[in-house]
Amino acid sequence: MYYGYYDYSWFVLIPAIIFTMICQARINNAYRTYAQVPCSTGVTGAEAARAMMDANGLRGVAINVINGGNSLVNYYDPKTKSLNLSREVYSSSSVSSVCIACHEVGHAIQDATHYAPLALRNGIVPVVNLTQMMSWPLIFFGLIMSTASPYGSLMFLIGVICFLFVIFFHLITLPVEFNASNRALANLRELHLVNEEDYVGSRTVLKAAAMTYVAALATAIASLLRVLVLARRSR
Repeated sequence: MYYGYYDYSWFVLIPAIIFTMICQARINNAYRTYAQVPCSTGVTGAEAARAMMDANGLRGVAINVINGGNSLVNYYDPKTKSLNLSREVYSSSSVSSVCIACHEVGHAIQDATHYAPLALRNGIVPVVNLTQMMSWPLIFFGLIMSTASPYGSLMFLIGVICFLFVIFFHLITLPVEFNASNRALANLRELHLVNEEDYVGSRTVLKAAAMTYVAALATAIASLLRVLVLARRSR
């Protein structure tokens, strides 16, 4: 009987998994496509990032190269006030490299201007790291023990509350990422770093990247709903 409703609960999660796979395929395809398209102005990702930071009063922010790893792993570090770009994004003059580098500069601008959603997200990172680590063991053992002990139900509830912090983190990430992309696109055009055709390609890449964060939120919510279905059916 347990296996029957366990299998049924997967139908809550499967659409989110499919959506995530589609979003991941879209960003990979968009990145590869526009990684082959040279930016009309000839600037590299590092040069575009430097120009955007200088135009926004961020001359003190250093640009570092990440050796090895995925070319899509690029980030702004608010602790060291540094922009960290993969070697491909740093040195390439493709449309993909330029728009991704400028997206990360968008986060640097958010940090410098004390953009509230970014400050909130950064502030809850330690709590989210802890609750993410605790949530699934609490939920798992809570489900197992709930039929035999009231402490199991309490453990399950605490696990769910912990996972809600994770979902909130994914939720607050959306305005942070969309805002960074909007800042990048505006600056790409205003600073004449791209022409109109490059701008369209940049928007395609950044939109595809943003949807991966939507997919992460959808998967987190679906995972919680599946757990709640399991808990209800096990009573």
